[in-house]
Amino acid sequence: MDSVTIVLVEPQGPLNVGSVCRVMMNFGFSKLRLVDPCCDYRSLDARRMALAAESVLNDALVFPTLEKALADCHLAFGTTRRFGKYRQDFLSPEQSAARVRSLSPENRVAFVFGREDRGLHTSELDLCQFFVTIPTHDAYPSMNLSHAVALVLYEIGKETEDRGNGLFGEDPPARAKDVENMFQHMRQTLLDVEYLDHQNPDHILRAFRRLFGRNGLSEREVRILQGLWSRIDWIEGQRRKLSGE
Repeated sequence: MDSVTIVLVEPQGPLNVGSVCRVMMNFGFSKLRLVDPCCDYRSLDARRMALAAESVLNDALVFPTLEKALADCHLAFGTTRRFGKYRQDFLSPEQSAARVRSLSPENRVAFVFGREDRGLHTSELDLCQFFVTIPTHDAYPSMNLSHAVALVLYEIGKETEDRGNGLFGEDPPARAKDVENMFQHMRQTLLDVEYLDHQNPDHILRAFRRLFGRNGLSEREVRILQGLWSRIDWIEGQRRKLSGE
């Protein structure tokens, strides 16, 4: 449970923040990160909702962006109810919990929850390797933030002893910061060789994010990919020299 972090993106009210803290302690989780939260997230209202889980609130880390909040994480699950062509392979809370249980305890995993009214932006979901959706009724699909967190944590906590050998084998998983640096390098390289459309480069890049994100990338795999982009950069530089570009 120490390997799992809950990340709330721009939570809009202290009551919800306090309620999430209480739910986290209910299921034995303590690591909370807040991205640009409301200014009164530690107010008396939040503490009243947190009750005995006030320590979770006091220890919560605050970050200006989701990218910074995920920088040291190895795997991120983004929660969303919006479906689109860039959002495929949705997991239920139970399926996402099975993924987490298959990892070794050394892997830092984040579950990301969006704004109460608008959820996570597409650019924020790009930072997550998996999408989690709760199958609610179409007549009223939106859930209270703390209720959604409770469902996810309940599934993770059900069988924490059933951990396998890990999705990454013997290679340690790459941190989100290193994966994102690799993707930015990839983006520029593929733009330089005119593989990506300059008007909409992220269209194809998102397909690569989904492809690489299905099982996560190890540190070694990220180094291999970085080496590939660097080699392409060198070849493209030589080509331009020879052609006088």
